[in-house]
Amino acid sequence: MEVENSTVKTHFFLLGFSDHPELQCSLCCAVFFFFIYSVTLMGNLGVILLITASPPLHTPVYFFLHILSFVDACCFSVIATKLFVGLISDKKTISYNGCSAQLHFFCCLVDTESFILTVMAYDWCIAICNLLLYTIVMSKRICCQLAIGTFLGDTMNSVIHTTNTFHLSFCSSEMNHFFYDICPLFSLSCTNTYIHDVVLVVFAILEEALCLLTVLFSYNLIIAGILKTGPADGRKGFCTCASHLTVVSIYHGTLIFIYLHPSAGHSLDIDKVTSVFSMLIIPMLNPLIYNLRNRDVKNVFRKMISRKFLS
Repeated sequence: MEVENSTVKTHFFLLGFSDHPELQCSLCCAVFFFFIYSVTLMGNLGVILLITASPPLHTPVYFFLHILSFVDACCFSVIATKLFVGLISDKKTISYNGCSAQLHFFCCLVDTESFILTVMAYDWCIAICNLLLYTIVMSKRICCQLAIGTFLGDTMNSVIHTTNTFHLSFCSSEMNHFFYDICPLFSLSCTNTYIHDVVLVVFAILEEALCLLTVLFSYNLIIAGILKTGPADGRKGFCTCASHLTVVSIYHGTLIFIYLHPSAGHSLDIDKVTSVFSMLIIPMLNPLIYNLRNRDVKNVFRKMISRKFLS
């Protein structure tokens, strides 16, 4: 038993898609995921560069969109590294310390995205309902404080989850997933995970309740404010907020499905499919969802392109 525990604590082994050999060994699958990663990285970095280089977009709403794009790019990169290596080679192991580091950064980035989406809803609420006070309520100082506070709070939350997970004793090193997450790690434990499950679920409920209640309250005020305006302004307001509400609904829906359940007796195969969608597809779609129907972004982009060709 001592040898087994010692072996387990030096490395973990990702099974990935080994239960689907046609995916595991397929070069096409690796190319597909590389395409998604490339689109995600180029899309989010493009948004970051566009907002940074365009003074008209130096407003609170684009400040938080800038942060969201950065978080999406980082979160995908944390997952993609091991995913690509596992698809194109037989090297599917990671050290114990490497696994804990990856889990910490992953949890921190996921939580940060949740709260940034919440802050964006609050920002739009102020912009629509209290436009005259908008520059005061959402000053540069307050925006920075919200961003820093979100990051520090989520870092603390991630430390708690990582510590809670790696206090377990692991009897197996083979993880039925394509990246290192809390629930798959719980399934490897040879000790009772009841207390650890309770900690995970309680923190998840508190976070989801805080985020979703804030978003719902903000959108309740937003809808009331839009209904007071004329049809044209109301239509524009609904279009502006619809993209954000779509992302929030999909993102939080998948998080609730994955984390708000006991780890025992839950199918990790279902979690793998859900994780592919929430952690790989959503970061790729975010730049498209937020920018394709955004008139300001499209106008700035056209001006930059025309300047480039005319110079």
